[in-house]
Amino acid sequence: MAGFGEEFEIIYMRYFNDVFLFLKKLSKDESIAEEITSETFFKAMRSIDTFRGDTDIRVWLCQIAKNCYFSHLKRQQRFVDITDIEFADSIDTIEEQILNRSDVMQIHFLLHNLDEPYKEVFMLRVFGELSFKQIANIFQKTDNWACVTYHRAKNKILEQMEVDNG
Repeated sequence: MAGFGEEFEIIYMRYFNDVFLFLKKLSKDESIAEEITSETFFKAMRSIDTFRGDTDIRVWLCQIAKNCYFSHLKRQQRFVDITDIEFADSIDTIEEQILNRSDVMQIHFLLHNLDEPYKEVFMLRVFGELSFKQIANIFQKTDNWACVTYHRAKNKILEQMEVDNG
């Protein structure tokens, strides 16, 4: 059992900063990011046996972090306002779509229902501010695959927004 503790300590040391920065960008609040990063690793430690290894552990941890953050927001009765997030890409269509709270909530809803790997790639690119090269490394794919997957995810969100908005 001591081996498990040491292994998890390595995971904690290696990925703490990534998870913290992801949450700091998502929440725009350092103290909330610290609190939720701790909660994330606590939940990850309790459920490490459910980690299947079919994705990078960083992606798994960021998914837990995102869920913890959204639970925090529900407790606070607030919503994420992604209009203030500086996107890694230059301004283009999806960013232009994020004009008001209803668009923001619609994008979050559509993102929540987006299939994998589109959902994870979009989240890592927009909220995690990862480069296409970093995303490609996580998925063990090419930079081009990450770029194409991100743009397909963005287009799926835009297409569904057009359908929903008539």
